[in-house]
Parts: sequence; structure tokens; C-alpha cells
Amino acid sequence: MKAKKFDSDFDSGKDVTAALDVSKARRPLQKQKRVNVDFPDWMIESLDREASRLGVTRQSIIKVWLAERLEQSASNK
Repeated sequence: MKAKKFDSDFDSGKDVTAALDVSKARRPLQKQKRVNVDFPDWMIESLDREASRLGVTRQSIIKVWLAERLEQSASNK
């Protein structure tokens, strides 16, 4: 598919995903790296309760809260 056709189809709201090769797609600044963190039992229990209340995993809530805090910290600088 030529770029002009792709742009035209995209601009008119047509589905252009079939024309994309996503096999090598990357998400900038989203590379994952595993870390180990030790938490006291009370903190794990509180995290699990809150995660259950929100219907998410413990890992998800930790990531969201850390991201919120880092964004807040960056905006205060």
C-alpha cells in the first residue's frame, strides 16, 4: 500500500491495521526490567486488600501508585 493511500484510508477512518507490520513494533520507554523489593507483611496485606477492592493485581497497583508518585514528583520540580 502506498503512503498516500494509507494516509487517505486512515484519515477517512478506515481500518489500516492490516497494512501494518507490527512484528517489530516497540513501545518507547516501556522496556520492562525485573526488580525485587521486600515489603513487610502488613504492607502486602494492605496492598492485597486494595488491589482486590479495585479488581487488579498487586503488581498493577504498585506500578500505578509508583507512576503517580513519580509524575507528581516530576511536576513539583
